[in-house]
Amino acid sequence: MRRLGFLPAALLTAAALTACSTGTVEADDAKPAASGSANPSGAPGGTPQEAGLPLVEAIEAIPVAAEKRTGYERDSFKHWIDEDGDSCTTRAEVLLAEAVTAPAQGARCSLSGGSWLSYYDEVEVTDARKLDIDHMVPLAEAWDSGAYGWTPERREAYANDLGSDRSLVAVTAKTNRGKADRDPAQWMPPAESATCTYLVDWTATKLRWALTMDEDEKAALLRLAEPCADSVVEYEAAS
Repeated sequence: MRRLGFLPAALLTAAALTACSTGTVEADDAKPAASGSANPSGAPGGTPQEAGLPLVEAIEAIPVAAEKRTGYERDSFKHWIDEDGDSCTTRAEVLLAEAVTAPAQGARCSLSGGSWLSYYDEVEVTDARKLDIDHMVPLAEAWDSGAYGWTPERREAYANDLGSDRSLVAVTAKTNRGKADRDPAQWMPPAESATCTYLVDWTATKLRWALTMDEDEKAALLRLAEPCADSVVEYEAAS
């Protein structure tokens, strides 16, 4: 089940401990369903980490490697597709899944009304046009961390990963654009209540897609995770 955006402080703490155990897959934009067997297209699938890992152990499990930005273009990741042919793109699918109050759905999946809670900054939004869909691990960061060697099909699967509620999240355009392609060594959500949830989401996404991290990123994650001792990371590996 997809996590709703920001929850008030007491609820967020409980949600972070539960939702923190459902994570996986990344900072800007959507959802093929996960399958249990390998898929030549590179779509999500594989074996879930059923027991989960404490956040610090999960961070330590991610390999350290130098980043490689050479050759990156945003268009290398085809995103906002209509994977299931229901006229709703990945963006719309995330908005529908994360709405606190469901929007009305018109022709070609046009949305009106509804409300959302952006957990990055604890802001309630009642106009879907003011929301961005954030790739938890931004496309450029994913490229730097291993996606440079993927097939176009696997990059498309990553950019539209609706198989995990960790991969894509509806947030205010202001916070998404402030984040840009930065990792947690360079940017964290402004709401203090978002810290542990964000770290779990980021870590689960990197594990799900077998991405690496650089030394500064890992050091920052370990430092920031110190107050999150009860947070648990669960993920299902993308094949």
